[in-house]
Amino acid sequence: MFEIRVICPPGDADQIAATLAAAFHVGGFRRYPARDGQRMRLYVTADTHTARDHAPTDHH
Repeated sequence: MFEIRVICPPGDADQIAATLAAAFHVGGFRRYPARDGQRMRLYVTADTHTARDHAPTDHH
């Protein structure tokens, strides 16, 4: 498990969050203004997907 921090324009935050959620198992996103007052800081705890997560399922 690891922590991801992204500093981005506020308009990009939702797309970045969606992309990270698709790539990793994530917890809740925390959003704070960046120190420059122009951008946003996103924090999320993440874990990698395992091979089991991508294995085909049997629907019989």
